[in-house]
Amino acid sequence: MGLMDRFRRRPKMRRPSGGARTGSTTVRASDRIDEQHLHTWVGARRGVEGFVEPRTAVSDVTLLLVAHDGEWTRRRVPSVQWAHQFCNKHHVPSYDAAVVGIPQRMRDYNRRKKAGEP
Repeated sequence: MGLMDRFRRRPKMRRPSGGARTGSTTVRASDRIDEQHLHTWVGARRGVEGFVEPRTAVSDVTLLLVAHDGEWTRRRVPSVQWAHQFCNKHHVPSYDAAVVGIPQRMRDYNRRKKAGEP
């Protein structure tokens, strides 16, 4: 058997059931539970700011809410426009996270939680 024969006689790869892979992922859309969580979270905290995160390959548009002390929550939302309207309705300033980034107080909060501080 020659070297080139090995390559020619390779068994054909079978596709997994369900068709061809396209490289895309399925992204879960926002739902009523996400919206209710955001309403509850905003009402229970003070000094909240909203950061609208654009759609990526692995997640849909998300709204990141950060309180005055850095506590935060993130949920999927139907659209960028919906996120800004939600923030306006709740008198919460909203920003495009892709432009301004996330606040330092959120990173500080995560560091404190990881270290076990209150």
